[in-house]
Amino acid sequence: MDTIKAIIVDDENHCVHTLRYELSKHCPHVEVIGVALSGEEAIDKINDLHPDLVFMDIEMPGMSGFDVLHRLSPVTFNIIFVTAYDQYAIQAFRYAALDYLLKPVTWEQLKEAVSRVGSYHPIAQDDSRLDILMHNLRDGLKSPRIVLPSSRGMDFVNTEDILYCSSESNYTHLSMRDGKKYTYAKTLKEVEHLLENHGFFRIHQSYLIQLSHIQRYLRDDGGYVVMADGFHIPIAKRRKEEFMALLKHE
Repeated sequence: MDTIKAIIVDDENHCVHTLRYELSKHCPHVEVIGVALSGEEAIDKINDLHPDLVFMDIEMPGMSGFDVLHRLSPVTFNIIFVTAYDQYAIQAFRYAALDYLLKPVTWEQLKEAVSRVGSYHPIAQDDSRLDILMHNLRDGLKSPRIVLPSSRGMDFVNTEDILYCSSESNYTHLSMRDGKKYTYAKTLKEVEHLLENHGFFRIHQSYLIQLSHIQRYLRDDGGYVVMADGFHIPIAKRRKEEFMALLKHE
């Protein structure tokens, strides 16, 4: 396994020591080449040492982790954010396809995040993932944007524009309000979890729909819905009672 050269940015010494220890024990291929205890120091270390990966604390006095990244342009390394944010804000990181560690960091969490480093492109100058993260944190996830990694790069999608999602093996197809379609390398169950609390409903084993984009409900053939693009989606028997209850509140 190739060595990953990393820098740890955190203003709390005990957090730095814990992270270094867990890395040495559970991720020996990660070499910590520098530590920065402030935002200014982080900028200097990153510019001098050119790491492959930065563990970036978000909330630091004087200059936040976000401020550091905005000062470094272009950003050519992978980032794993280290945060004490609550679970609600963590969803913003998931939408932006950015990795994070929750304090206090556990070795299981760390090992999983490091293993994913190679699957994400470094955040480059033309990459909007940080902007999407900031948008979602600022706007409280009322109408979040999500990042959909693809073989050619990344697509940026407003969740309110998704009509419905359909499954095909381990892939999910997203049908959009403007007629576009995206394929996402996640199962429908994973997408359902990502979009929970945003008006989506698993109406069928193969379909996840956005309730606000239902055009008609018809009782024929056991019941089905007509979506805004005219597509017909059947209602699973076991979901019908819950679906009808939701319709009354729409």
